[in-house]
Amino acid sequence: MKVVDLSHVMNVHTPGWVGYAGNKMYYAQNLQTQGILAQRIELALHVGTHFDGAMHATDGRSGDMASLPIDYLFNKGVVVDLSEKVTDWSVITPEMIESTGADIRAGDIVILHTGWHRYYEGQPQQDLVRYFCYHPGPNIDTMRWMLERKIKWFGMDTGSCDHPMNTSIRHMRADIAAEFARVKGKAPAEFFGRFEYVHKRSGRKVTADIFPFHNWAFQEGLLHAENLGGDIELVLGKRCLIGAFPWRYEGLESCPCRILACLDADEVSIEAFGEAAKAVRKT
Repeated sequence: MKVVDLSHVMNVHTPGWVGYAGNKMYYAQNLQTQGILAQRIELALHVGTHFDGAMHATDGRSGDMASLPIDYLFNKGVVVDLSEKVTDWSVITPEMIESTGADIRAGDIVILHTGWHRYYEGQPQQDLVRYFCYHPGPNIDTMRWMLERKIKWFGMDTGSCDHPMNTSIRHMRADIAAEFARVKGKAPAEFFGRFEYVHKRSGRKVTADIFPFHNWAFQEGLLHAENLGGDIELVLGKRCLIGAFPWRYEGLESCPCRILACLDADEVSIEAFGEAAKAVRKT
């Protein structure tokens, strides 16, 4: 079985999402005076390759990192290559995904490859403004398509799994939002429109115009991973076992993690074995 790493390396230069702080790393004690070297890090949970938990964008503490069973995080899936179909600000539709011919099955983990990982920090084509503010992103029809197919979770090689102009970036970078309006003929709010859903815990009707793949999709159980990269191009169009491995940390809303793809293992059956793997908590 071949294992491919879909994760970016992390260091003090790893960029946070727009408006998020980057990483800090420092020495708590050193080898030459205390006999043991120890370091500490400070980081936002949304830097580098990371997995977003439901708690990140929905109410309640039940959707933390410790609540995710192993056979949810690690299971069968496919890497869909969209790189020849997208450019700056492309909207990813169900038709676009299906036209790739990728073998997507009910209950899969789906990784969407746009090629944007090439603009990430440390890459030969590094362009962080393009990476975070111009990347392609899916629309609400794609969210419904994923829910209908019972997609376990999905990931993208982009700074967000929402289109950047369908996030608060449109407010933080008004200059880029104005450029989007000139290119598309509509301001981001008009282009993407508003959407409505029912808040599951309170029954309140919610009307919103940004972050549908966070606020709405998360409460429906459709989570995602962001900033994938590594050797993703080695598995384009392939079915494989895909795994995200965040910390098993109670109360953590999201977490940096390693994401791997295992080839030549499609016939393997994955089942969480034991209470820890099933994320069973004893109270």
